[in-house]
Amino acid sequence: MTVPDPTIALAISCMDLTNLSDECTSDDIRTLTEQARTPHGNVAAVCVWPKFVRNASGQLRGSGIRVATVINFPGGDQTASQVIAETKEAIARGADEIDVVVPWKMLMEGHPENVSARVARVKAAADGAPVKAIVESGMLAKAELIRLATRGAIDGGADFIKTSTGKAPINATPDAARIILEEIRDSGKSIGFKASGGIRSTKAALEYLEIADAIMGDGWAGPTTFRIGGSVLLPDLLKHIGQAS
Repeated sequence: MTVPDPTIALAISCMDLTNLSDECTSDDIRTLTEQARTPHGNVAAVCVWPKFVRNASGQLRGSGIRVATVINFPGGDQTASQVIAETKEAIARGADEIDVVVPWKMLMEGHPENVSARVARVKAAADGAPVKAIVESGMLAKAELIRLATRGAIDGGADFIKTSTGKAPINATPDAARIILEEIRDSGKSIGFKASGGIRSTKAALEYLEIADAIMGDGWAGPTTFRIGGSVLLPDLLKHIGQAS
């Protein structure tokens, strides 16, 4: 595979390097934070369980790499009070970004208003930290449901719309990415996009960048507007970065 080095470097700079394994340990977090600093530039953020936020934050201090954590994860079933309490605790521990699962099951049951209400409350509790609303597009499946979830998250004040938890049978897909990005574009608001779940190869990562360019325009995608979540993607990006076209 031959791709321009700057494109691979962009993908690296947009990565949320992730470890949300159920078996994750503090040693794994140290490995993750070390991997986040690469010879070709740092990733945008690491994404970890709430209990590891303080570890990651301390290990990355001064690096410019942000610490993201997950709330209402992965099922999206917690009560509003639980979600708000988790969000406040994550911020207190040093989280820079909040990735929250929206109540997508309620949306499927005919209550789309719960999406915007939940995102708005998390946004208020996040004390200015960017909020990435996870719509779990693979489980919503239908284009109109993905659009409804995206619109609700936008209305609630989300800073990013994220495709998936990575814990569902179907996660990020190019079709879902197109739907979400079209809704972001049509909203006229400054909102980012995150593809997450099952993105393992350089080829797949670059496909999402190409989709973003096609819908949002060349040059739109960068660490403040576009993220790729991945736990095993980074080694493949590093393997390919030296292969100039």
